[in-house]
Amino acid sequence: MMNALALEFYKIRRKKIGLMLLMFLTVEWLWVFMSVSRAIAKNPDQAVWEAAIFSISSMNGLFMPILTAIVISRICDMEHKGATWKMLLATNVKRSRLYGAKFACAMSLLLLGVLAQCAFIILLGWIKGFDGAIPFDLLLRFAGGSMLTGLAVAALQQWLSLGFKNQAFALCLGMLGGFAGMTAGLFPEAFRRLLIWSYYMDLGPVAYQYGENNGTYLIQQVSAGAVAAAVIMAILFYAAGNLTVTRQEV
Repeated sequence: MMNALALEFYKIRRKKIGLMLLMFLTVEWLWVFMSVSRAIAKNPDQAVWEAAIFSISSMNGLFMPILTAIVISRICDMEHKGATWKMLLATNVKRSRLYGAKFACAMSLLLLGVLAQCAFIILLGWIKGFDGAIPFDLLLRFAGGSMLTGLAVAALQQWLSLGFKNQAFALCLGMLGGFAGMTAGLFPEAFRRLLIWSYYMDLGPVAYQYGENNGTYLIQQVSAGAVAAAVIMAILFYAAGNLTVTRQEV
């Protein structure tokens, strides 16, 4: 498995996925920085760590589904364009192992993105002079919720990226997922539970309660049902994709 994973990283060394990841996240960070700055200008009480964490969580609903789709498409598309499946299978490596190596490669890159987001939240807090110590417990919960959601989203995207040669299907799903994640708060909770992209906010540690004049940031307790639903979807999407690729003719 480690050899297959090392091979995946070797194959993407010239794909500039890391640079693309950084550029994509930079756009998100600029958006969050301006949003938080405007909120603090209107109400200085908004200069709290919860504001930065909530803003990143809400923006992840838009940016992360699209970013995940692009990263996984770049990793998987080389097998379709280069017609390398037969050469890989000639090495007597099981397809399921190759499938797992690609998934692990993608999740490693997304993990770096989430860790970079945590570093940005800390930097934003220092720049804006947030009160109190760095809330490492909230950052850990933020990273955990983002990665758990990312597991399910990535499993779904890899299923499509390897199952179909035309990457337009997977990329379109990523854009639709970004729209769903951005507007998830407008849907009833029962329906929202079916949209894995909404879990970037649902599994986040901070919620925002609107008031007549000013809103308030609240520490939300993530329900066990939401966590279980995300885990089940991740397992189902991964198993379905793995089964599809394993039985696919090359």
